[in-house]
Amino acid sequence: AAPIRAGMPSGPFPARAPSPWAELNRVTGVCGRDAIFEEGTASELPLELPSEVRSGDPSTAPREVDLLVVGAGLSGAVIAERCSKELGMSSLVIDRRDHIGGNCYDYVTPQGIRASRYGAHLFHTNYPKVWDYITQFSEWMPYDHRVRGRVPDKDGVEQLVPIPPVQATVNTLFGERITSDEEMQKWYDKQRVPPPDGVEARNGEEAALSRVGPLLYEKIFKHYTKKQWDKYPAELDASVLQRLPCRTSADERYFGDAWQALPVRGYTRIFENMLLRDPNIHVRVNCDFFAERAAGRLPKYRTLVYTGPIDSYFAQAGMPKLEYRSLHFEEAYVEEPEEGFYQEAMVVNYPSPQVPFTRIVEYKHMANQTEAVKRGDVRGTLIAKETSSDTGEPYYPVPNGPNQALFERYRELAEKEPGVCFVGRLASYKYFNMDQAILNALEMFESLRETGRLEPKRRPEDFGPGDGPK
Repeated sequence: AAPIRAGMPSGPFPARAPSPWAELNRVTGVCGRDAIFEEGTASELPLELPSEVRSGDPSTAPREVDLLVVGAGLSGAVIAERCSKELGMSSLVIDRRDHIGGNCYDYVTPQGIRASRYGAHLFHTNYPKVWDYITQFSEWMPYDHRVRGRVPDKDGVEQLVPIPPVQATVNTLFGERITSDEEMQKWYDKQRVPPPDGVEARNGEEAALSRVGPLLYEKIFKHYTKKQWDKYPAELDASVLQRLPCRTSADERYFGDAWQALPVRGYTRIFENMLLRDPNIHVRVNCDFFAERAAGRLPKYRTLVYTGPIDSYFAQAGMPKLEYRSLHFEEAYVEEPEEGFYQEAMVVNYPSPQVPFTRIVEYKHMANQTEAVKRGDVRGTLIAKETSSDTGEPYYPVPNGPNQALFERYRELAEKEPGVCFVGRLASYKYFNMDQAILNALEMFESLRETGRLEPKRRPEDFGPGDGPK
């Protein structure tokens, strides 16, 4: 059983940041539409999928469709929904997992806690188009995500501090008395170490030192990076650490986007509203594309929308596999935590090398918890320790020269593959945030409507970096 920490708060970590930062979030109250809820479904659990959907048998679906969509995550769901709603096109959406929603899938545990199977998901966007779209499929509540880290201070005493570092982080860890943005900027200016010879940073360590200086680098970024990537920053491309957040303000929000929110009844509900209420869209989970293709059980289709790993699709080409990092989740249910909680916030990072995991997520702090949790009826709590690994489900592309060069070879093959649209994080070898994945899929649909071709309007790298490992 997980150890219980002393001195826990008597309630969940506040969902809203203090003023004036909360006012920067344009989501001010519950908004959006949940059609399934409006039609009378009050259950907070994911809907039970019909046996036909769970069967994994595509031969029971229509024998001819406009789109065969491989993957029931964001990219595939958006394209299927848009093509049906706007153009009346039919789809068969298949997924080898036993659920819809891809990595966004969340559920309710037997104890009554809403949890995510593949790690915490925090929706944030600056794209009005994405916000207007996604609010059609769920009600949303404002949420300002803030992270804490357990970090030893200059005397070796473990402290709980805001991550990314803000004024309070520096004051607590290093005994400073910074009270203004200007003082914080001066502290950074004194700390920063420019790359040797004044040239551009040649690796992640030089990039980090030029951004945050040696004190924060050593305490917060160096060993955390090693745990994430199994490489020290000096072994990584400079781009990985070039964008380390350098906050001069007291704004503790993890994201600065205009819209930040949680779906009131969980992320799975979004996909249920997108896919399960549309007669043009047929879904089969427990359905492996490659196995069904080999067995000849797939329907005829005009276009294949492929959202899986691009190197798996071209496995017969005999090229090396692309390198990914994965996440392993060690879950523990704590029966009687003090005050009902295990830790002080939903996400607590562990940047020090003393423990192997990167962070602990306690879902009970989430603002979109079940009514039973909100009423205080659930005494225990669920925690998940996250550890990065090079084995398991592919989560994050490993950014270095050889991998990018190899992906370019795969991209050339993809561009020559007739009748196939490669879309999403795994097919693009690019970590997309949720809003980036939605925008990419929306733009591909717009291309179809404008030109008759389902293709991206921009290259994946033109979306800018995603959040990546946290």
